[in-house]
Amino acid sequence: MTDLTPDFSGQMAVVTGGTRGIGRAITEAFAETGADVVPTSRTEDDVVEAVEAVQERGCESLVVPTDVSDQEAVEKLFAQVKNEFGRIDIVVNNAGINPRGALGRPETIDVDEFDRTVDVNLRGAFACAREAGAALQKSGGSLINIASVGGVVGIPRQHPYVASKHGLVGLTKSLALDWAPDVRVNAVAPGYVTTDLTDGIRENEDLYQRLLDQTPMKRFADPDEVAAPVVFLASEMASYVTGECLVVDGGWIAE
Repeated sequence: MTDLTPDFSGQMAVVTGGTRGIGRAITEAFAETGADVVPTSRTEDDVVEAVEAVQERGCESLVVPTDVSDQEAVEKLFAQVKNEFGRIDIVVNNAGINPRGALGRPETIDVDEFDRTVDVNLRGAFACAREAGAALQKSGGSLINIASVGGVVGIPRQHPYVASKHGLVGLTKSLALDWAPDVRVNAVAPGYVTTDLTDGIRENEDLYQRLLDQTPMKRFADPDEVAAPVVFLASEMASYVTGECLVVDGGWIAE
């Protein structure tokens, strides 16, 4: 019978966008279960702080600030990880953006902001998967893409974000088909989560209440409640799960 206690001792995980919010919770969750973790984002100070959090838990890490929309930066990231650790067992594509210029009715969307959103959320995830692919196949590893409820249903006035996240769910399925049985590829689709990125929503009392009314659980998720399903999907508990998108939204899309 499969051990139900995740233990990633001796394994190596890369978490993009792993320094704040959901990504930081994922980084710390893997470190808590024994994995060496390289969390990365564009801001060096944030990366250093997240790396220190990994090291405080007795695990190894590496400071490599990375913009996932920059192909050369992605190549550098995975080259350094492979050189330092000799293996990659888990990749979590969490880096994502939803800039103000990409919000609004279709006719008002800034095309450059549309492109930038897709470059980070979708093309960046593909670039990371591409660079990590050989190492993941060698280790029999796991790739997990952080999508969104916006990757499985439409959301008004968030067209670039929704398009990129739908694409990420599709990419998850196609990668799973190409890499099975060597690598399991899955996605997690969070609903609204209590992070600094949703501060503005929670400060708008009317909008916040409308979203709570639409959520059967009547609250936003804690970042740890998204990190836990990610750990599950990377673990042996999910050894026969691939090509799936696990929605973690408090029942939001069930209504």
